[in-house]
Amino acid sequence: MELKWKIKPFEALTVHELYDLLKLRSEIFVVEQNCVYLDIDGKDKKALHLIGEYDDKIVAYVRLFDSGISFDNASIGRVVVDSNYRDRKWGHDLMREAIAAIKSNFGKDKITIGAQLYLKKFYESHGFVQTSEMYLEDDIPHIEMVLE
Repeated sequence: MELKWKIKPFEALTVHELYDLLKLRSEIFVVEQNCVYLDIDGKDKKALHLIGEYDDKIVAYVRLFDSGISFDNASIGRVVVDSNYRDRKWGHDLMREAIAAIKSNFGKDKITIGAQLYLKKFYESHGFVQTSEMYLEDDIPHIEMVLE
C-alpha cells in the first residue's frame, strides 16, 4: 500500500495532525537520536507541512520553506519517517514529493538542506551535492547540500 500525501500551511493543520507530527519528530529527533534540543523553533508557522499517512497514521513528514527562511534558497527540513516503516523505503518517496512540492508551491528549482552527515548518500541519490564542510548541529554531524 502507498502513502496518502497531504500538504498544508500551519494554519490548516488540525490539532490532531499537529500533535501527531510533533510526536513523530520528538520520537525520532529527540528520543531515537538521543539529542536534547528545542524542536519547536518558530519556523513551523512559516512552513508548508508535507505529511505522508498510512492507515490514517502520520508515518512520513517534512517541512518545506521558501527562500530566505532557513537558507537563501528554498529548503527542506525535519525529514522524518517513522522507524517502524523504514523498511518500506518511504524516505525516497518523501524526498520526491518534497522536491516536487517546492517546485509547484514556490516555483523554485534550487533547494538547500542541512543534512545529517550519515544520510549523505541518501540525499545524493536525489541529486543533492555537498556544499560545506562538516559542522555540528545539536552535537550531530551535518553538512549543507544543494540541489540545483
